Amino acid sequence: MPKLEQPLLFKPAPLPTAELSADERLACLRLIRSENVGPVTFRELINRFGGAARALEALPELSRRGGSRRPIRLCPKSDAERELEAAERVGAVPVFTIEPDYPALLARIEAPPPMLYIKGRRELLNCAAVAIVGSRQCSAAGVQLTRRFANELAEAGFVIVSGLARGIDRAAHDTALNRGTVAVLAGGIDWIYPPEHAELQQRIGIEGCLVTERPPRFQPRDKDFPRRNRIIAGLVYGVVIIEAATRSGTLVTARYANDLGREVFALPGHPLDPRAEGTNRLIKSGATFVTAPEDVVEVLRPIMGLQEHRADYTLPVDTTPNETSRQPPSGTTAPGGDQINIVLTALGPAPVAIDALSRATGLSVQDVQIALLELDLAGRIERQGHSLVALKGG
Repeated sequence: MPKLEQPLLFKPAPLPTAELSADERLACLRLIRSENVGPVTFRELINRFGGAARALEALPELSRRGGSRRPIRLCPKSDAERELEAAERVGAVPVFTIEPDYPALLARIEAPPPMLYIKGRRELLNCAAVAIVGSRQCSAAGVQLTRRFANELAEAGFVIVSGLARGIDRAAHDTALNRGTVAVLAGGIDWIYPPEHAELQQRIGIEGCLVTERPPRFQPRDKDFPRRNRIIAGLVYGVVIIEAATRSGTLVTARYANDLGREVFALPGHPLDPRAEGTNRLIKSGATFVTAPEDVVEVLRPIMGLQEHRADYTLPVDTTPNETSRQPPSGTTAPGGDQINIVLTALGPAPVAIDALSRATGLSVQDVQIALLELDLAGRIERQGHSLVALKGG
């Protein structure tokens, strides 16, 4: 089977990054944990103010201009310090999107997690990777196929990514552990789930790499597993689906992969096996039909050589407060109440693109983005990805 000449050669060209001091990391974490600051808002605040400390100072006024009827809740410094101390105790390192160690592929998806906690071999996150996911209630044949794909893809130079769930995920991690595997968790990095994977999770945290966007001790809720699946899809060039029922989290991962422009591979199964209904349907819908690991390598080789890149962060990171830290950077202006009202009038319950808002209101895209930032901090809009917004509660 063909092998990659050198896995690290296939990572994307790096985005602009900055080394953060301890104070800057603390300010970034406080910004992320403050009220109404999601992934898109975090990025736009960093770009607009050149750093997290300046953005934190500006949040109350931005929220007030956006129409908030009460002061916005800022994450206390003591809370952020306790979270970082808890992470250090369990051996987890926080990595922000603007830092060099943040996974390069994940940084390029729409609205990536602003920060990840990472434990283990961080270098694995910037190697060429493939996800292998599938049913928790898998068949013996499914386990056998998973081990074959994980083994041969790892031998070809790919890091194997999965979600540390029972069944297919576990077989993929077990097989690839000695060559390189990444487990993406829905809960905190020290939260063991399922309980029987305690030893495997511990080994991956040493020999492989554990990743989560959640703080230590965080117990995952149902809505956190789809968020984990999106990170899995964002870390890899392709996702291999081995056994999936019609309604399953595995198909959520496949959908995210497709939305993010990743290649979706599906192994066919027997028409009478409910564990094959999802994979067979994926193939009918256009997923790449594969029966052997070399099929995956042959498809991904040219794709990895043709990645297009864009930078999400455009301003230098400087979180040192100064006398002008409350002012927008040169070239930006704060929108007046009239502009905010104009944008509000144009919004409704249906998501609309920012450029469409610009055309409908006659405002520049920059003015619309500034108004949306303030409305977001006031909790008055909902974002769907980077470019779609809707009125909250519509």
